[in-house]
Amino acid sequence: MWLPWKPAVLIAIVCLVPGFGWRQNRTSRLRTAAAMARETALVLSLYAIWQLAGSLSVMHLDGAEARGRRIVDLQHALYLPSEVALQRLVLPHPLWVQFCNGYYAIVHAPALVVFLIWAFLKDRSTYARWRTTMALSTAACLAIQLIPVAPPRMLTDLGFVDTAALYKQSVYAALGRGMAGQLAAMPSVHVGWALIVAFGIWQITDSPWRWLGVAHAVVTIVVVSATANHYWMDGIVAALLVALAAGFQLVVRARLTGQRVRRSLDVRT
Repeated sequence: MWLPWKPAVLIAIVCLVPGFGWRQNRTSRLRTAAAMARETALVLSLYAIWQLAGSLSVMHLDGAEARGRRIVDLQHALYLPSEVALQRLVLPHPLWVQFCNGYYAIVHAPALVVFLIWAFLKDRSTYARWRTTMALSTAACLAIQLIPVAPPRMLTDLGFVDTAALYKQSVYAALGRGMAGQLAAMPSVHVGWALIVAFGIWQITDSPWRWLGVAHAVVTIVVVSATANHYWMDGIVAALLVALAAGFQLVVRARLTGQRVRRSLDVRT
């Protein structure tokens, strides 16, 4: 079970004390610890918002199934692969199905946390860019998810199978979430975070280990569809939001850099 939002907020508050209390300390280790405490508080706060937002919606739940069916129709019109066909490849193999269920339920958030810690210690400036990308894209995902969309696993008449329920591995039952929390199918935060991990690792290091991030993204994209938790379109929209968040930062940095250059030239003249 993932950390509930209330303990996450409490831990974030606790982290703020050393985070702001040690930042003026001359000892480099304490300054680093203070920065890490502040970032931990920020990430935990975002995580708590993500957990809490899963139970909110601004529209009636009755339209969720219809929206899911419209996504299926759109995918057919765009000639995207069938998630049902993917499931049919996996379902005859119980171990693979249980692996997909477990990967979906367990790896998602911890992988992002491990990446953020590693990036913070490895390259602080690059970490800041990807942390902000994560915050912006997740906020956009949560805003869209306020409109409930039924995930594929609820459209059993179309051939989808709830693999987690089949093997009693449902993350939603374990978390005790209500119906609204289970209708946050569009876009896929799972895919968005996995792409952030993959691109972030690739940018920070040229070690062969960077392929681990790529593998995580690929496996996540396959798993969310094989378990009927997301449509392909959910991942596509999440990827677009990550790209927009990253691009937005590039534009802002370019403008800020241009302003600094102009100010420098004005001072010289």
